[in-house]
Amino acid sequence: MVNTPHGGSLIQREASPSEKAALQQKAASLPVLEISAWTLSDLELIALGGFSPLTGFLKKADYERVVEEGRLADGTPWPVPITLPLKQAEADTVQAGKQAALRGADGIIYAILEVEEIYAYDAASEAEKVYGTSDPEHPGAARLYQGGGYYAGGSIILLERPSHAPFDEYNLAPAETRRLFEELGWKTVVGFQTRNPVHRAHEYIQKCALEAVDGLLLNPLVGETKSDDVSAAVRMESYEVILDRYYPKNRTRLVLYPAAMRYAGPREAVLHALVRKNYGCTHFIIGRDHAGVGDYYGTYEAQEYAASWEDEIGIQLFRFEHAFYCTACEAMGTAKTCPHDAADHVHLSGTKVREMLRRGEKPPKAFSRPEVADVLIAGMKEPAVKQ
Repeated sequence: MVNTPHGGSLIQREASPSEKAALQQKAASLPVLEISAWTLSDLELIALGGFSPLTGFLKKADYERVVEEGRLADGTPWPVPITLPLKQAEADTVQAGKQAALRGADGIIYAILEVEEIYAYDAASEAEKVYGTSDPEHPGAARLYQGGGYYAGGSIILLERPSHAPFDEYNLAPAETRRLFEELGWKTVVGFQTRNPVHRAHEYIQKCALEAVDGLLLNPLVGETKSDDVSAAVRMESYEVILDRYYPKNRTRLVLYPAAMRYAGPREAVLHALVRKNYGCTHFIIGRDHAGVGDYYGTYEAQEYAASWEDEIGIQLFRFEHAFYCTACEAMGTAKTCPHDAADHVHLSGTKVREMLRRGEKPPKAFSRPEVADVLIAGMKEPAVKQ
């Protein structure tokens, strides 16, 4: 049996085919709030159950307790605020007790919001408590400072699912992954989150975890990330290539995760675990500097924080140390399994690898499968300078 959804039931806030046309007509007459790609990702995850038990964007009581304690107002663990930011002019456009249409940058009205509350927030305070820093150089904190000073809280109903072309075949909602796992006969499933292309260290820890469970859900994030991160299209293609050649086809599945990346370190690690619980996973991998950025978090701070919630959130965590290829062992390993010193370990920083790929150079086989390197080079190579 796959895992119970967080909060006890899988939330479904998507209009049915029979009611969609009427709701779209109604939405056309409502005040409009423009939403960012980030908010659209949150909207999708709320509506399709990835963010269960949330039924909409947080109201003030939930927001305040999440920021302070990592819990909803009723005490349910929830580590990161899921909010709908408004600027002053937008806050003046809508009213509590009324509805608003949520429109993407592409002009599509994606949802109707029941505006239950509008409230002010302190961006610096939220950043300090959720991200551990109020530094505007932190990408998550920077997003808060751009928000406008107000949040609208209330339930939503999704009218249109966002497109994830050309990877729509991998876009399965939590209800669909749960059915898939049951059809495959998987009673234990480990989830893996990444915003990076797959490399040998990832492959190693994924396969170590797969030894202990029935199936592996590879769930790469495809929402908004930092500008210098590898694009979602390239990341997805890298997984297609490696799965075709190096993973057991009956025990692995690739499903995209439509979220934006918050870079919230420890708190986001718990969020990632809860989302995979909603997808049906019984286990979740947390590696080195999970959901980190720069030097804002300790190497294993996310693991330690997530472990403090493990019993309560209801998903078993696999915590892995940094993996590497050891030339003396002639194998992948970690500090727990390899007796040799750093001189024998093949390690390249993400920055170094990106520089190599943009020059069209393949990293060593010990770091990246050649087939994956080919995909990354094609997607990242610097354009030739015109003469």
